[in-house]
Amino acid sequence: LSVASMFGVNTTSFVAILGALTVGVGMALNGSIGHLASGVMLMIFKPFAVGDLVEIGGGHMGTVESINAFNTCLLTLDNKKIIIANSNVTGNTITNISGQGTVGVELTFGIGYNDSIDKARDIILRVGASCPHILKDPAQGVVVAELAESSVNLATRPFCNSEHYWDV
Repeated sequence: LSVASMFGVNTTSFVAILGALTVGVGMALNGSIGHLASGVMLMIFKPFAVGDLVEIGGGHMGTVESINAFNTCLLTLDNKKIIIANSNVTGNTITNISGQGTVGVELTFGIGYNDSIDKARDIILRVGASCPHILKDPAQGVVVAELAESSVNLATRPFCNSEHYWDV
């Protein structure tokens, strides 16, 4: 442009067009640059790893298949592939269910108001003790969680190694 102006060519319109193109390209790349920056953040801070069971944003749950520069791929329990833009991953709550090595499995069982709480508690504990994946420490307990409209809800939280979460 400098050489063209030396030969008397009016470069004002070229500068205006170049400026408009720069703004347009910058706006078009805005989302992609945000996804890339979020991907870099995921790779640096590592809130989860490939193979971890995660819940992202309260709605997407699955096993992390891959973490790429622009997106993260999850495999759901019913074998669907979810591809989430990295800016959506970092912009939402990330719950890493299996990243700690052990995890508590929250279970609730309803019994009738006329049923024995002690008998139900014993059955739940016996079933838990018979499961090969449930850890002995911390010990499994059973508590009355809720007096619901038509049942007494008993809650238990047996712990297991992360890879056996769905088995338990």
